[in-house]
Amino acid sequence: MDDDIPLPRKHIDAVTVGASAGGIDALLKIFGGLPPDFQLPIMVVLHLRDDRDSRLAEVFQQHVRIPVRQARDKEPIDDGVLYFAGPGCHLSVEEDHRFSLSGEDAVHYSRPAIDLLMTSAADVYGERLAGILLTGANEDGAEGMASIKQAGGLTIVQDPAEAQVAVMPQSAIRRCAPDHILRLKQIRQWLIELGQS
Repeated sequence: MDDDIPLPRKHIDAVTVGASAGGIDALLKIFGGLPPDFQLPIMVVLHLRDDRDSRLAEVFQQHVRIPVRQARDKEPIDDGVLYFAGPGCHLSVEEDHRFSLSGEDAVHYSRPAIDLLMTSAADVYGERLAGILLTGANEDGAEGMASIKQAGGLTIVQDPAEAQVAVMPQSAIRRCAPDHILRLKQIRQWLIELGQS
């Protein structure tokens, strides 16, 4: 695990984040410190039950100082907004920097799937994308992180020793040898510094 916080790249245009079991607490810890003038879009897939409406955006807006929204189909991706994938649909990024929602089959038993968001975002943003993978109980996200790394983007995985459920970060470490393995407080500080660069 890295002891130091990596310096933000100057050319990151967007951030994707994936989490599953234990993810709400982890996300609150890393997003709670974002300054109100944070300028990049952050796109999040958190595995959800697909049989009920999500209140994630509403809940997180009470703890985060940037706008928080549930991503909508064909919605333009705005800077400085924290987007959550809604339940029951995959979320992907289109070439024109808009969201696309689809009801395709579950991936790793999940819909929305982290892999689909990260892979599509890597195709669009390339080396200007950062991917962060947090706690979770399956292998979703490992392929997406590998796609980001292959595109030249930056990959950060939560330290499995700190994760509530280590399966997801461990899978990404095996699959793509991420650029950094960090604790939540380090990821939070990295995001804050990224927003200032």
